[in-house]
Amino acid sequence: MSAKHFRIAVGADHAGFLYKTQIAASLRELGHEVVDFGTYSTDPVDYPPIGFKVGEAVGRGEFERGVLVCGSSLGIAIAANKVHGVRAVCIGEPYSARLSRQHNHANIICFGERLTGWEMVVECLNVWLETEAEGGRHERRVKELDDYDQTATAARGESE
Repeated sequence: MSAKHFRIAVGADHAGFLYKTQIAASLRELGHEVVDFGTYSTDPVDYPPIGFKVGEAVGRGEFERGVLVCGSSLGIAIAANKVHGVRAVCIGEPYSARLSRQHNHANIICFGERLTGWEMVVECLNVWLETEAEGGRHERRVKELDDYDQTATAARGESE
């Protein structure tokens, strides 16, 4: 694990509560500053509000990275990606974790507690945290994503 430390927002619905709790503890042990946006039990909750909260915190730049967990990783990633400035990815193996940082500058990683084993989550998270975003053609493409997001928001008459 690299010596670089991040401020990381974490969140999960009830189906991702166990992994979220373990991830937060692991990140703290590694020296990262972690803020937990819920949920705080296995009582059923909807995933969109949690995905939005973590997405907004990362999108505003209050946190360098975010980690979200639900049963499949899919719904909570869709929720987070509704937020301007968020590039949330569903990850289940290390190669995609690396590319999501190098090429896409992903700032939120999402895991499916019902689909991915704990050891794989740890490996993917470590790769994702250690991987730097590349510049060059990737920077241009990420800017295109961000520019579209801003244009679409303005077209809807919304403010940042």
